[in-house]
Parts: sequence; structure tokens; C-alpha cells
Amino acid sequence: MIPLSHRLPLVAFLLAFLAPLIRAQESVMVMEAFSGKVLVASNASEKRPVASLTKIATGVVAVDWATATGNDIAQLQITVPQTITLVGGPNPMNLQPGDRISMRDALYSALLGSDNLAALTIADHVGRELVTRRGKNADPVAEFVGEMNRLAKGLGMSRTRFANPHGLERPGTKAFSTAADVARLSVYAMRRNAFSFIVRQPQRQITVSGPAGSRSYNIRNTNELIGEPGILGVKTGTTTAAGPCVSVCMERQPLVRTKPDGTKGATPRRLVVVVLNHPDRFNRARQLIQQGWSIYDPWLDAGAPVQNKEREIITVPNPS
Repeated sequence: MIPLSHRLPLVAFLLAFLAPLIRAQESVMVMEAFSGKVLVASNASEKRPVASLTKIATGVVAVDWATATGNDIAQLQITVPQTITLVGGPNPMNLQPGDRISMRDALYSALLGSDNLAALTIADHVGRELVTRRGKNADPVAEFVGEMNRLAKGLGMSRTRFANPHGLERPGTKAFSTAADVARLSVYAMRRNAFSFIVRQPQRQITVSGPAGSRSYNIRNTNELIGEPGILGVKTGTTTAAGPCVSVCMERQPLVRTKPDGTKGATPRRLVVVVLNHPDRFNRARQLIQQGWSIYDPWLDAGAPVQNKEREIITVPNPS
């Protein structure tokens, strides 16, 4: 057996040796949300599975639908569909077909706890409403996923395709996105107050109603960065195909400066960091946050110069 004193240097050597290989397989994107400035990009346009980062789109579509239809997500009760038996995976709330839960609590479970069944329940309810309003005879979840893909198209996520509302890989279906596209989606999502309020919570007590009465659960946020200074969200994801993934949003206080005319102006500052397929996603995100600010601050001090807008700036619209 190798003595511990000899093993520690060996471990350090192996980590140093493997680090470039890990970086070669990851995809990252760091951008400043208000200016659209791209600060760090590596394999950012590579199509790959993104696991439960898919639920960012699920949450946004649900929140936008509720806003457009005048529904209060705290009051709106939705029903767990029969189709949850087809999803598989963890069922932390022991959801059963016919259970009732508020849309808000379903969003908490899907976005904080990464609950696949809650995501499907959201998609089923909104999808049924869309199918009814449109006078169609269609699968409600498929209708909802269609809205997710329309949202992606509207945001310029040209290398993204969603196949379901939860992000699990399924035989016969192919879903993918990129670090750059997830960054676009995250910027848009964090503009939605209802969405951003949910994803910044470290934990939440929620309630499910079933035949035996109401039961409560404490849902913890899977994003380990929540609670650190300036961190606002967004979402984690992990599957075998996607690897460990995370999208993170961090905000600094607006930078107040005196303009040439003597008036003062405030520049808001918000980073979005996306890490796909990195074994230590949270520390990698912390590194990229530091790196992003170290690039952004001198760029802003220099007057925010742009030589190639197409390469240096990402514009995230507000699609209708």
C-alpha cells in the first residue's frame, strides 16, 4: 500500500493532469446580462444534453402563460396527471395521479428540487389550457413543449430543441441545447419577477392535497451557490448524458458614475454563468464568476468598446 504522504502528491499530479481534459469536455458561457457582453466562452455553441436546465424553459413558459391569462400562480390549483407514472425517477413528494397542488408550489418543486413529476404536472395543466383555447385535439404536454420551443426560437436559441418539460433523456427523442443558448434563456428568465423570486429561495415549504388530506414538504434548492453574496439563481441539472450542469445568475450593486454633463448615471451589473458537463460545477461556476468580473470591469472602464458586435454581444429579446 502506498503511504498517505506519497499518495497526496500523486493525487495532486493526477488532478493537474486531468484538468485540461475536463475543460476540453465542458461547455461554458459567461455574459453580462444588461449589456449582453460575452466575457468567457468555451465550446459554447456545442450541442449537448442539458438535463434539468430544461426546467428553466418550463418555468418561464408557465409564468408567462399565467401572466398572459391573468392567473395567480399562488391560487391556481393544478392536478397531477395519470401520465406521471411514465416519467420515472425520484418522487420526493410522493405525487400520485389526482393529487392537487398550487402552480406556485409545483414551480418551487420543479425549479428548486428539480422534481420531474412536478414539471410534467405544470406542462400538463398549461398544455390542456392551450389546447382548449386553440380548439385543438392534441396531447397537452406536447403542446406545452411546442411553446418551449417557440420561446427558444424567439430568444434566438438556434441550436436548441426541447423534447419534454423535465430534461430526462428518453429513447426515440433527441433534445439538446448549448451553453450560449442556456445563457440566453437564463437572462430572459431572470427578467421575470415571479421566476426570479422562486429560484433565489434556499428552501420552501409546500403543500400537496390528496385523498387522505393535505401533506407538507420542505423543498431545498439544489443550487449550492444560493445564499452566497449576490447569487440570484438559476438552476442545476444532472444526467448521465449531460453530466453535472448549472446556470448561475449573480448581481452587483449598480455602478454609479458622473456623466460629462455633471449628472449621475447608474449602470446595472448582472452576470449569467453556464457550466455544462463539469464534475465540480459549483466551484467551476465560482471561478468563472471571478473571471467574468475581472474581464467586465476593465471593459466597462474603457468605455465598453465593441469591435465585432456579432461575436462580442448577445442580444436577448422579449418575444411575445
